[in-house]
Order: sequence, then C-alpha cells, then structure tokens
Amino acid sequence: MKKLMWLGCLSYLVIGIAHVVGGAVLEQLIDYYGLTYRDGGQWIMNQFLGFLAGVLLAPSLTARVGKRTAVLIGLGLLTIAEAAYSLLLPWGWMLAFAPLAGIGFGMTEAIVGAAVIDLVKGKASAMSRLETFFGLGALVIPLTAAYLIQLHIWQLSFPILSAMAGITFVLWLTMSFGALEDSLGMRWTAASAEAEGKKAASPSDARTSLAPVHARGWLGYSSRSLPFLIMSALFFLVYVGVEMSFSNYLPSILIERMGMEEASAAAALSLFWGSVVLGRLFAGVLADRIGHGRYLALFTAGATLAFGGLAVSATEGMALILIGLIGLCFSGIFGIALVYANGLLPGMTERTTSLLVALGGLGGALLPRLTGWLMDSYPVGTTIQSLAGSVVLMLMVLLLMLALGRRLRN
Repeated sequence: MKKLMWLGCLSYLVIGIAHVVGGAVLEQLIDYYGLTYRDGGQWIMNQFLGFLAGVLLAPSLTARVGKRTAVLIGLGLLTIAEAAYSLLLPWGWMLAFAPLAGIGFGMTEAIVGAAVIDLVKGKASAMSRLETFFGLGALVIPLTAAYLIQLHIWQLSFPILSAMAGITFVLWLTMSFGALEDSLGMRWTAASAEAEGKKAASPSDARTSLAPVHARGWLGYSSRSLPFLIMSALFFLVYVGVEMSFSNYLPSILIERMGMEEASAAAALSLFWGSVVLGRLFAGVLADRIGHGRYLALFTAGATLAFGGLAVSATEGMALILIGLIGLCFSGIFGIALVYANGLLPGMTERTTSLLVALGGLGGALLPRLTGWLMDSYPVGTTIQSLAGSVVLMLMVLLLMLALGRRLRN
C-alpha cells in the first residue's frame, strides 16, 4: 500500500507541474511567437480538451488493459508531448501536441485518484496527501520558471517536465505492488483486467449502491442521485475553470495591473501554490473532523470573500496577501469535494471520479479561453471581476449541491 501511495504522490507531483507549466511561461511563449492572449488561451484550451478526453477514456481503457497499463499510456503521452514542446515547434504544432499532453495528465490523474479513493475507503486525509503533491508540483514549477526566465532559458521548463514524466513512467513499469496488484487491477494480463471489469459489475457492487439495479438510470446512477451528480459536476466545472484561469493568467494579471517584472510575477504564482500546499497539509484531517460538507461551505465562502477583495484591491502588498488567502481557501476543495461526492454515490468510484474530473477538465478548457479573450479585449480589472463572479456562482452551486446531498443521505 505504501509503495502505491508514494508512487501515486509522485504521479500527482508530475500532474501538478503539467497543469501549471504553461501559465508559468505564457508571457514568454506569447512574446516568442508574437501571439495574443487569445492565442495563448487556445493553447491552454487544447490541453484541457485533451484532459477531458483522457479522463473520459480512463474507465473503458482500464477495463480493457488494467490500471497500470492505462497509467503508462497516459505518462507516455505526457512525456512525448512535453518533449515536443521543448523543441519550440511552429505554433500550429504546439497546438497539435497540446491535446496529447492533456490526455496524458488527465488519464493519469483520474486513474490514480480513483485507485487511492478505493484503497483508503473515502478518507479525505489520503486524498489530501495526493493533492498536496499536486500542489508541490504547481509550486515548484513557477519558481523554477522564474529562475530560468532570469537566465533567459525559460524553454527548459518543458524538458524538465518531460524528464520527470519519463522517470515516473519507468517506476510504474518496473515497480511491484504485491497483493494490491490483484485488488486494484494492477497486473499486466488481460485476464486480470477482465476480472476487474466483472468485479465492477458484480452483484455485491450493486448491493452497496444507493438503489437496486432495476431502479438505475443514466450511466448506472439512480434517478434519485442524478440531481446531486449534476450539481457536483457543475461545481467541478466552475472550480477547475477558475483555478486554471487564475493560475495560468495570474503572472500576466500582475504584470498588467501592478507593473511587476516578469520573473517576480512568475514567482508570485508560487505564493498561490505555496499557500495551496500549506493548506493541503491540514485539509484532509480538518475535513474528516468537522465534516466534508461543512469544510467545503466554509472554505468556498472564504475564497469568495478573498476574490472579492482582490477585485477591488489596487496595491501590490494587499494583492499578495489576498492571493495567499485564495490559495489557503482553495487548498482542499477539489480533493474533499471528490471524496464527498463519492461517499454519497457508493459503488461507482471509478465512474464518478472520471465524470467529475472530466467536467473539471471541461471547465479548465473553457474558462481560460474566455479569460484570454477578456485579457485581450478589456482592462485587466474586468478579468479579475469575472473570476470573482465565477467564484460567487461556485458558492451558489455548492450550497445547492450540499442540500441535495443531505436529501440523498436521508
């Protein structure tokens, strides 16, 4: 179990870097290729459309080839795509490789996350450990990029990620997980993958679900659980869209609004992710203690207030304080919400995880594209106000989701 957990943490570290590396060097890419923010948003959107495809493909692929092989496919695609980015190919090729990178880290995130949730039986603390390593990756790469920008070799950010993804690929290829290889479908043989598929469809799985098999509707979910599932999906769509828009465009926002230097703005992104990492060290334990729903309500409300403050703040010092607060409030939301939703939809862990992460990927594709258009067309204050409005929407969706969750539990 420990080996799988630590390898999962390493995988999430790589995924965190993959999510953020584009935003850390977006200004440099725009200058190098002579692009607009809208073009940069298209590149980010292509990555997250690939992410969406990778997450949606994950359940059917794992049923055919097993979790280990599916993770290897994902990490292999990520390694190849980042190696292609390293060559600074013509922009059309950069756009073409972007979906491959997205498929790679999307598939890896969904499969590893579902495996860990199954392994720890819904404890938020274990999922928070994965999310902490995701945050560490997202923290390290802006700092690394800021240093490389100062040395005028910012393009080395991509081969660094490619090398780390390649190392993780080799570890998944060679490491043994003992008894867990059967229980989590980690064996190589087609027979074990087939057995895993039968296990997912077994009568015992149906008995643990919220409704009997004959009452099941869309994608195997009961009609009673669908409103909760829809609100959960919408919550993930808005949350990931806001997080990716904020993290990818934060350096550009600080440069445009506060007049920061490029290296300082990239380093300020690390303040956000550093706060995320700090919060994730305690998020799981705190959520298990006070309740997952209460945690989500408190910290989403806090994020709403912090974004509102950022929208009206005009000083660099206050902006940095609010960026740190946003990181703390956002730190546990994704992982805790994933555990909370799976707890109310038992017996459907892999499918629920894939659906929610996929909708998050859709938000991560659409909202950064919209944010890039706003950055090009309107003053930067409009972009911040739109992000603040999106967080207000996220809070409203969460409150409805929690109300439906209470009704589903009763």
